[in-house]
Amino acid sequence: MSRPRPLRAARAWWRGVRPARGTFWSSASAGVPGAVGGVPDGMAAATLVGVNPIHGLYATAVGRIAGGLTVDSQRMIVTTTSAAALAAGSAIATVDPDERLGSLVLMTTLAGVLMVLAGVARLGRLTGFVSHSVMTGFLTGVAVNILLGQLAALTGASPTAPVAVGDAYQVITSPGTWDLPTVLVGASAILLLLLLARTRIAPFAAVVALVVTAVGVWALNAGSVELVADSGAIPVGLPAPAVPQLGLLSADVVVGAFAVAAIVLVQGAGVAESVPNPGGRRADSDRNFVAQGIANVAVGVFRGIPVGGSVGQTAVSTAAGARDRWAGVMSGVWVLVVLVALSGPVGAVPSATLAAVLVVASAGSIRLSAMATAWRTGSQSQIAMATTFFATLLLPVAAAVGIGAALSILLQANRESQDLRIVRLVRQDDGRVREEPAPRRLPGREVTVLDVHGSLFYAGARSLEAALPDPSDAREAVVVLRLRGRVSLGATAFTVLAAYADRLGAHGGRLFVSGVDPALADLFRHVIDLREHERIAVFPARPVIGESTAEARRHAEAWLVQGVETQEIPVVRGPGPLRRLWSRARRGLRRG
Repeated sequence: MSRPRPLRAARAWWRGVRPARGTFWSSASAGVPGAVGGVPDGMAAATLVGVNPIHGLYATAVGRIAGGLTVDSQRMIVTTTSAAALAAGSAIATVDPDERLGSLVLMTTLAGVLMVLAGVARLGRLTGFVSHSVMTGFLTGVAVNILLGQLAALTGASPTAPVAVGDAYQVITSPGTWDLPTVLVGASAILLLLLLARTRIAPFAAVVALVVTAVGVWALNAGSVELVADSGAIPVGLPAPAVPQLGLLSADVVVGAFAVAAIVLVQGAGVAESVPNPGGRRADSDRNFVAQGIANVAVGVFRGIPVGGSVGQTAVSTAAGARDRWAGVMSGVWVLVVLVALSGPVGAVPSATLAAVLVVASAGSIRLSAMATAWRTGSQSQIAMATTFFATLLLPVAAAVGIGAALSILLQANRESQDLRIVRLVRQDDGRVREEPAPRRLPGREVTVLDVHGSLFYAGARSLEAALPDPSDAREAVVVLRLRGRVSLGATAFTVLAAYADRLGAHGGRLFVSGVDPALADLFRHVIDLREHERIAVFPARPVIGESTAEARRHAEAWLVQGVETQEIPVVRGPGPLRRLWSRARRGLRRG
């Protein structure tokens, strides 16, 4: 009797993720540094969202377990990230405080569903279209935004500006509003983090800073220093599941979910590239999309903040000796242990210390080398990086993500249009072919062979239209346009080719297209109305490079010599019509 299909699927999944024999406990020990470092990171990320830090710990535990069990990049840690937290906090900033947690849970769950759908739709390849300059500008803007936004918590001030830049300005220009004990706590935490970063206990630096400052505040009875417990009661024990409240659905929640999904997926793709799987197997980006989506749905159910592939935590786990997914899974289990055993002490952590953790992490995430590379690339990269950077500083994160996506699309289209180049192919006496610049105007009664380099989609097709030699002063000019390697063309490209053939035909000339994929050659007949555009002959690509173009040239020369009527040469679909056409041309030559 065969087992039920769900049971078979579960057994197959377990065979794919179970730890190799003898490796479990080493993975469990490798997960300890990640769990220790993840506790302050998760709490700090929750403060960015504007909710109780305990929800950051929920996300840290559940995200690492759910993501670790499903992700295809085995060493990638799925946990809280500053960029996703900032996006989530920006989206629900105007939500009533009583409804903020419910809106966050709904947004996190919705973002997870969007990620799963993106993976199922196999959209992983689209992350490659995000411009490096745009991503550099965005991540730098996020880092600076976080850094400036923590000045209030570091000083005990209460600015009222709508953006982090304004808050920072108010704090810096109003030192009289600072609370001295809070400033000392924040400065001490930053100093500890910087000093310990150069020691062997660097992975535990944040925890040391939390413990030392918490003990110091307690010992000195510094009542003016804000603690984590002041933002709300800290529940003891494991997180309880909650059903997302669909009644809280709003435009801000939906837009925030899309922004979080976009940020998480692009960052996750970068993390997957930086930590290849054991054995060098390339990770499936679509499966990583689905895994991060599952993690966010699970986190939403357990009332956590959004999670995604984390560069910093993945690096910590790898440095600790992680070899498979179980290091990440066990780091989540250790965080659950912290929730059960140490939820009470979490409330005694000074908020200024969490701000210090965010400041040091943000400053460390600013990649000056990446900025310099983008800046030296050229004016387009400079404009893209600067625009995204300032948009991230001055606008809601969702708006900055939209601007970045639009900029990436425009840059891609602009690069494709600028990269297009047309050269003339000239056959030498020894049989070789030389490339030379294409003429601006076509010569009359001559076959001109042109080769096209670059994209022919969208703006690229219009660039082709502008770059093709002008046939207006040439009588009986014939052009062989080589499109080797093209398997598809857009409507714009077909329109441009048909219009160019008409311009040639108006002066007694003709257009021959060579080297296209056979399926695309057949598509010419269906897309272009041959009764209206009669002067196009298409020669499909052959296995031997150059054979299709050579055949098109022979037919073009024969047509030019004999002055064959354009109606007699149909769109060529295969070798049969080609042979008949060539035979007809040779018979005409013999009669002549």
